[in-house]
Amino acid sequence: MEYITHLAILFLIYAILGLGLNLVVGYTGLLASGHAAFYGIGAYCSAILITNFGVNFFVALAIAVVVTGAAALLIGIVLSRFSGDYYVLVSLGFNVIAYSVLVNWQSVTRGPLGIAGIGRPSVFGVGFSSNAAFAVVALLVFLICYFASAFISNSSLGRVLKAIREDDTAIQVFGYDTFYYKLAVFTVSAGMAAAAGALFASYITFIDPSSFTVMESVFILAIIIFGGLANLKGSVLGALILVLLPELLRFAGFPLSVAAQMRQAVYGLCLVLLMLYRPQGLRGEYKL
Repeated sequence: MEYITHLAILFLIYAILGLGLNLVVGYTGLLASGHAAFYGIGAYCSAILITNFGVNFFVALAIAVVVTGAAALLIGIVLSRFSGDYYVLVSLGFNVIAYSVLVNWQSVTRGPLGIAGIGRPSVFGVGFSSNAAFAVVALLVFLICYFASAFISNSSLGRVLKAIREDDTAIQVFGYDTFYYKLAVFTVSAGMAAAAGALFASYITFIDPSSFTVMESVFILAIIIFGGLANLKGSVLGALILVLLPELLRFAGFPLSVAAQMRQAVYGLCLVLLMLYRPQGLRGEYKL
């Protein structure tokens, strides 16, 4: 049961990451490839507040969302100067810079040693130390992010974002300043990533820079591409499949000498086949 609860918590964390990124990539058409950077900023911000200052988890989570949103606002202003392939490269470069800061700013982040002893949530003396109780907290945060994403996608803002995705220039003709819309959705997406980072830090009780590399950004991007771009349920489905698939492949009966390599090969093959025959993802409404 503990194993299932562990997988459920990881699924909820990655589903939150997928929801936020899908608003940027699927709905707005901006191929951001550095989402793990905001995930890491949120995780480290909450971890530092909890361990160094004794801040309550929920307060630390809120502060992490605000701090990460402010960082995203600044990064978004820079990214607004680029488009297409350059947007991808610059956002990827930001992830590399963020990772380097986490590794080298040792007086704050403890560098490769990471931060240990991160506390679990508690409210009025009631702790959520067990994994089952923590899963309830993760589910609550996930539901908030899901309904916030649904509200955005179904609102006039969501319709403008889709119009930007289809033809950025045409929507400007009708008087919409696309810069502010892109900046707004980019900031909201980063805030959701920060919430996921705070959950991850508190759940694992330890973080280090290796959890927030470029490969993690690629994995989060794979979640929304696999599940479906511009579809919130697709983001959730993609997170579910890509969290469970490696675990299911453990029971595939591969020889022990090549089990790890075979699991990776099957995992990669599934992604390649999907890109060839269903490029918009399982439930997608848009393809890159």
